[in-house]
Order: sequence, then C-alpha cells, then structure tokens
Amino acid sequence: MRETTTPDAARLLVDCLKEQGCDRIFTVPGESFLQVLDGLEQQSEIDVVTCRQEGGVAFMACADGALNAGGSGKPGVAFVTRGPGATNASIGVHVAHQDSQPMILFVGDVARDMREREGFQEVDFPAFFGPICKWAARIESADRIPEFVARAYSVAMSGRPGPVVLALPEDMLSDATSAAPRPEVSRPAQAPCPDAMQAMMAMIGDAASPVAIIGGAGWNAKAREHFQLFAERIGLPVATAFRRQDAISPSSSVYAGNLGYGPNPALIERVKNADLIIAVGARLGEATTDGYTVVTPDHPGQQLIHIHPDPDELGRVYRTDLALCSDMAEFAESAALWDDSAVISFDAGSEAHAEWEAWATATPQSSDNAYPLDLATCVTFMRDSLPADTIICNGAGNFAGWWHRYWRYAGYPSQLAPTCGAMGYGVPAAVAAALRHPERTVVAVAGDGDFMMNGQELATAAQHGCNMMVIVVDNGAYGTIRMHQEREFPGRVSATKLSNPDFAALAASYGAWSARAETTEQFRDALGEAKGHTGLRLIHCVIDVEQLAASGATISGLRAKEA
Repeated sequence: MRETTTPDAARLLVDCLKEQGCDRIFTVPGESFLQVLDGLEQQSEIDVVTCRQEGGVAFMACADGALNAGGSGKPGVAFVTRGPGATNASIGVHVAHQDSQPMILFVGDVARDMREREGFQEVDFPAFFGPICKWAARIESADRIPEFVARAYSVAMSGRPGPVVLALPEDMLSDATSAAPRPEVSRPAQAPCPDAMQAMMAMIGDAASPVAIIGGAGWNAKAREHFQLFAERIGLPVATAFRRQDAISPSSSVYAGNLGYGPNPALIERVKNADLIIAVGARLGEATTDGYTVVTPDHPGQQLIHIHPDPDELGRVYRTDLALCSDMAEFAESAALWDDSAVISFDAGSEAHAEWEAWATATPQSSDNAYPLDLATCVTFMRDSLPADTIICNGAGNFAGWWHRYWRYAGYPSQLAPTCGAMGYGVPAAVAAALRHPERTVVAVAGDGDFMMNGQELATAAQHGCNMMVIVVDNGAYGTIRMHQEREFPGRVSATKLSNPDFAALAASYGAWSARAETTEQFRDALGEAKGHTGLRLIHCVIDVEQLAASGATISGLRAKEA
C-alpha cells in the first residue's frame, strides 16, 4: 500500500533529531529509509546534504562533529543504506573512532522478518561496526526511538567522544507510535579532582624539564584558551599531538610544534629528555609517539601525568604516575586559575618556541637543489595571502607534511585531518567546513592519489554552493608508499606509479574556476587569482616525484643511502 503521509516512526525519528539540536545531515539516499527521507523533506530545520558516495558522507559527518567540538560538541549525523552503503561508510566511522570525534551513523536495514536469511544486502550491523565505534545497535521498536536517539547523542559526546551506529529496520520505520522525543542531552561536565590537581602542581614544581603534549578527546575552544594561559604563565613547553596543531595558538610564546610524522628533530629530543610528560587529551598513540618510541609505554626516567575525559584510556597503554579523569575545558580552566602555579617558572617554553619558529620557516632554495614548484614557498604564499583562521583540510599522504610544517593553524578549529591516516578525507571535510563556516576561508589540500579517493564530492560542493578552494599536489605517484619502497627496496618501483587526469579540466567540468601550476610563480599567480573568485576553485600543482617529503627526503637521497 502506497504511503500518503510520513509514517509515525519516521516522523518521530526526525523530530528526535531536531530535539537534539541536529541541523544538518549528510546522505546518499537509499530505499531502506525512504520514510525518513520523506520526513526530512517535510521540515526545514535540518539541512539535507546529498553526497555522491557513502565514504564521502561519513567523512563529512566526522568532520562536522570535529567542527562542532569547538562549540556545541554535537555529533555529525549521516544516513546511508544497508550493505554497500554501510560498508562504504565504515571508513568514516573508523576515522571518527580513532580521531575521538562525535558522530552518529544511521543505517537503513532489512525488514525484521527478513533477518538471518541473508536478505538483500543484509549485514549484521552491530557485529560489523562494534569493534570500530563506541556503540552499535538496532532499533527494533518504534516506541524506543526517543530512547535510542538520546542515548546515541549521549554516548557520542561523553567521555572520549566517538561514533555511534544505529540500524533502522525498514519495516520498523513504518510502524505507528505515540512516543515523544526526549529532551536535548548535553555533554556531562567532569571537573578534575582538587587533590589530583594539587599533586600535579607539585610534580610540575619538582620537574626540571617538563613538556606538555595536548589535543585530542574533548578538546575545545575553552580548553585551548585556558590551557594556553596556564602554560604561558609558567613557561611550560607545549607540543601538539599528531594533527592537533590548532589545539594552541601558533603565536603562543610556549608553542613547541607538532609531533607525528616529520616533526622538528629538536622537539623530539626535548620530549625524549623531559623528566615529566603532561599529556592532556592526547592518547599518545602510535603516530604521535612515532611507534611508541618518543614516549615509551614504560618511559623509564620520566614521569607521566595523563589527563583524559575517559577513564578507560588512563593506564590503558602507558604506565601513568598521575591520572586525572576530567573534561578538557574543566581541567584547563582549573589549571589556569590555580594559585600555586604562580610560583612555578620555566625558561624552556620560550626556547622551544624559538626552535619551532626556525623549523617552521621556509628557507630560500639554492640553485643546486631548486624545484620548479617549491611547496614550502607555496605554503608561505598561502600564509601571507589567506586569513589566519583559514580551515585547512587534508587526507593522507606526504604532501600534507608541507602544511603541517609551514602552515600556522591560528583559528579554532582550523585543522581537519584524520589522525588514522585515511586517504580521501580532505575534499569531503572541506565541504562540511564550507557549509558549517561559510564566513571562513576553507582549503582542501590533497595529493593526486588522495584526491581521486573522493574527488567526486566536488559535485556535492558545486550542488550545495560551497565556497572552498582545493589544491591538488600531483606527483604521479602514491608518494608516501614510494618513499617507503625506496627505503626498503631502492630503485625497485612496484604499484606506486599513477596516470592522472587533467585535474584543472576535471574541476572545470564541475563548474569550478581552475588553474594549473607547474612553477612556484605560477602557483603564486593562481592563488592570487583564486582569491578573486568565490565558489568552487581548484589549483592543480604539478611537482616532481623526487620531492618526496617536507623533511627534505628525496628519491635520489634514499637510493644513495642504500648504495
């Protein structure tokens, strides 16, 4: 029988989302949740963003949750269909999990009486998603929709934020129900224990060379402001965890730079030689610690203070000398207001900042090592030309290292980049950022291989009128893997060469302004012209694969090392 009105259950689900403050969802439509699509069409509070592939959908929702972290803390929300739709979206769920970002993925499911028959596109979604999210469940009864939606929001935002997956049986969405939405839930406040704060200040006061590593679960604008005040007052060097470079202002007198791939060697030595590590929000994962070597799990000769909003993270991997379970903003504010900290003073903060400034400033190329298009100089052009609070979005690849090293992530939030190293994140993230912050400049930076993972979302950007710039760095290779290949098997190249389209022409076919740059000067001119346009813009940068990484690594250098 044909539906003449939106069924009760589907209408209730939409009303529950509105009650929880949802104002945008990302989707590729599917027949398994037609009732919800109909309900969304009948209202105006929730913006529906139609995407081109479910991987892009999930990346956009993950990025939207990251953008909300600076304010409301609300999760990004996505809807996809069963089977291929859900499995495509799993990449974004995994990124949200490892990035500790709030997100809710709704998946249209087979009807209840079709289950366990290997029905069309059937997957056991709680079993499939369980290992890569905070909670995965199926809503079996329409009467329980308000309970499940409120719980999803609570779980996604509380403790260590992360993704939740809810499966929606197709027939359940047509059920009658008189249930009403639950009131809006919010992230619970978790103040730090005063005794633990006192112990922390005593440990800092006794330290000779402490270092803080910040950014991660639950970090927000308030945490950024107050922790910076605290660190500057005592001269504490502050490093940011991998791809958390906006966790403190780069202009701060104590900012020491970022950890992760290709960091300042001076910072690595500073962290290794520290007698006290203060980790705030960071999990101290594999990327931040370079395979658990910069700070080792047992860290002999060092003490570790770990502050995190989730008790399950404290002591999970690292021997912890003092653990504080607290909301990041509550902790940072308590630290900034702590009276005893006024007697603590270090010179190391300004020293570490000077080391970072030297490392993060591009030097002119000499004639014997000049590249036609020098990415370090190009990033400097961008820094001088674009607003300080520009949001930079990138996926995975060596190309990102030039922005990690030379860009200043001055605004908050201003860095959208997957800490788990997923390719294809940059363009979808930029779409989410352009929609969430139309008043700010948004730039997606992508390698050629990275761009082709989700470049089709340029169509989404064009359809929804996104004002964003895309910079494609094209070296005709999967450059990161080529670098590892040359290190392990010098001169033996396998499966890393790429044959690419004309990215500028491709962008033009989506209605974008575009340009091709093969030299540094051409990039400068293209950037200047791009600033004069609005809407979708793309610059196709062609570089030599020899220019492997911002650290200075080259193919010839790696081969010479092995010779």
